[in-house]
Amino acid sequence: MTDHLHVITGGPGSGKTSLIQALAAEGFRHMPEAGRAIIQDQVDIGGEALPWADRAAFAALMLNWEMRSHREAAASPGTVLFDRGIPDVIGYLRLCGLPVPAPAMRAAELRRYAPKVFVAPPWPAIFRQDEERKQTLAEAEATFHGMVETYSALGYALVTLPLSSIAERVKFVLGHIA
Repeated sequence: MTDHLHVITGGPGSGKTSLIQALAAEGFRHMPEAGRAIIQDQVDIGGEALPWADRAAFAALMLNWEMRSHREAAASPGTVLFDRGIPDVIGYLRLCGLPVPAPAMRAAELRRYAPKVFVAPPWPAIFRQDEERKQTLAEAEATFHGMVETYSALGYALVTLPLSSIAERVKFVLGHIA
């Protein structure tokens, strides 16, 4: 059973990570986002598996990260929150116009999360670019729609997060997972 594994997805700059950090402060275990860490590691080592250099290699590293995170979390008791999940890799590949390898689809079929997935909608008021987040707001909106499409196609029920304070978002999430 993986009903204790809760994904928060959406486009970049929509408050996912801030929400997860606030939930972690409440004592919830969480699994960090793959993308930002992979970008930092690849930049540090002069690697090419970057979204602006080799998107397929970047996606392969993200899939490996997400599979390892899922395996680790599935074996642990209690609620675990994910800053994105395996289906995000599929959505990313589709957004980039790249083929989705059969093993990625198989991973999404085999390694499931709780049936409800939280999705953070685009939020222009808080959207910011930085060293790792180079997407524009328009790209963030396209990512949101891509994730909605991908998770829905995989049979997840999407719960849209409100555009509200972190404290209110925490209460909202707790009301759905408690």
